[in-house]
Amino acid sequence: MAYTEIELAVEDHIATITLNRPERMNAFTNTMMHELIAAFDATDGDDDVRVVIVTGAGRAFCAGADLGGGGETFSRGGSDVVGDSGVPRDGGGLVSLRIFDSKKPVIAAINGAAVGVGATMTLPMDIRIASTAAKFGFVFARRGIVPEACSSWFLPRVVGISTAAEWCYSGRVFPASEAVERGLVRSTHEPDELLAAARAIAAEIAEHTAPVSVALTRRMLWEMLSAAHPMDAHRVDSRAIAVRGASADAAEGVTSFLEKRPAAFPMSVSEGLPDVFPDAEEHHFS
Repeated sequence: MAYTEIELAVEDHIATITLNRPERMNAFTNTMMHELIAAFDATDGDDDVRVVIVTGAGRAFCAGADLGGGGETFSRGGSDVVGDSGVPRDGGGLVSLRIFDSKKPVIAAINGAAVGVGATMTLPMDIRIASTAAKFGFVFARRGIVPEACSSWFLPRVVGISTAAEWCYSGRVFPASEAVERGLVRSTHEPDELLAAARAIAAEIAEHTAPVSVALTRRMLWEMLSAAHPMDAHRVDSRAIAVRGASADAAEGVTSFLEKRPAAFPMSVSEGLPDVFPDAEEHHFS
């Protein structure tokens, strides 16, 4: 696919998706929505990709929805995708759900302003690091709308209900230091060191772990956030250990450790993940 508002590059098993509208501070559009979804389809389908980094071009990560339409910006609905009931689906939510379903770990390298959907789209990403110049804002109430991109589900799980409520009710913009203090961001880095820090985290995953194990672990961690009881996790763990323990990857993992050499895991994500959630409900939009 030819991208016009993002860039996708793959090097050393790491895919980097760059939001690429620097003249508009990478403001989110319907086109960007479709291109982000397509990019994650591409990284999921490429076994050479082990980890995905998302960052922004220029001085912003993403300054939120493009407000070029003026006061009518939000009157047109969330996107050009319409649900069964005729309600336009929230574009940020479509992106968040696609990131949530990613088979590869996702690292946000937040290089500048991350406001509105620029902040909420990072919530389903697994690890967030930020430039010391970054700032954040869940500004929806100040624009007369409400949080989107599934953030009413993600944000309280990431930072707790009290912090999520404060940030969303006030809509204030806050610095990267507060994002670290409240648990939204793992760490801050000088602007010229941010991508190198993200790639170092990605390389630790890409070079030392079994792709199928990481993909399945990612799904287990996210799914169990909503489990009602530890027994739900025990059932999933038991199924996963039984399947993965008998796999060629497990044999290679143990053998390489005993032989004191790097592992060469033979299995790939494109072959499919074991079904360890047989009781999971399908989630549909209507």
